[in-house]
Amino acid sequence: MTDCVFCRIISGSAPAKRIYEDAEVLVIEDLHPRAHHHYLVIPKEHVASLLEVEDAVKLGRWLWTGKQIAESCGFAQEGFRVVINTGHGGGQSIDHLHIHILGGKVLPYSLHEVE
Repeated sequence: MTDCVFCRIISGSAPAKRIYEDAEVLVIEDLHPRAHHHYLVIPKEHVASLLEVEDAVKLGRWLWTGKQIAESCGFAQEGFRVVINTGHGGGQSIDHLHIHILGGKVLPYSLHEVE
């Protein structure tokens, strides 16, 4: 999808700070972090939202990647949060599934409280 910002980032036609990449996913730093560490795990396959995921194994690998990122960046043992916003009412602002991995400090219940 050429009008999707994440598809453009995946293709290299839009900039992003890349943290990890393999055949299935790209992990980037969030442009507007809500925690000390805030990364996005983005499937390379364009899937609009969690409601469109039809392959549990793929979803598991995408989540596994988030766990691996938390471990390799050194904040997994402290604890971290995994968030998938789904649909406009669920806070999803880009129609391409992405998984937020947040950590690095004790996170408040609401991420709007993060300084």
